[in-house]
Amino acid sequence: MEYLFTFLEGIASFISPCILPMLPIYISYFLGKEEKNTKKAIINSSGFVLGFTIIFLLLSIFASNLGAIISSNMKYIKIVFGIVIILLGLNYMDLLNIKLLNKTKGINTKIKELNFIKSTAFGMLFSISWTPCIGTFLSSALLLIASNQDMLKGIVLMLLYSIGLGIPFILSAIFIEKLREMFNFIKKNYVYIKRISGIILIIMGIYMMLS
Repeated sequence: MEYLFTFLEGIASFISPCILPMLPIYISYFLGKEEKNTKKAIINSSGFVLGFTIIFLLLSIFASNLGAIISSNMKYIKIVFGIVIILLGLNYMDLLNIKLLNKTKGINTKIKELNFIKSTAFGMLFSISWTPCIGTFLSSALLLIASNQDMLKGIVLMLLYSIGLGIPFILSAIFIEKLREMFNFIKKNYVYIKRISGIILIIMGIYMMLS
């Protein structure tokens, strides 16, 4: 069940309020001057996804090692982590106001023409600069990983998170024109989407506490 939850958290991170409005800017970086070059969009967006995946995997390894260190108190740690994830869900639904998680930082870069290598570096910068923006779901995924003593499982979980976050970026770069209506729908119904995402977090927190 945690594999599915982590994948859904990746998707939910993509539609966070400080990523979705910036999507056209990201896509313009992927495409560069060749606005209809689908191959270039796929290559650059894939490099971008690889970049933030590398950073997230390093975080997952750290979280797994942390989980191994505190394994003797894992029963209580899971309860604490579960409560934290529930609080994250309540914050995402705007039922709580956790200021640290609600702060956002944008990317200030002058890169105009990307290639695969530059896109990978751009993805790494994204993972660092936008951590406060996607902090709710990334923190939840890392807490879940830390609650397990299996590093391999932690890596798989973070890969699923990165895939959930990365696939929409790649698809958006390819089908940006066709997806405009969908993005408009998401913006119009963002309140409901946030509630659903928050409920997913709360369910995940309860699951962790009971597992």
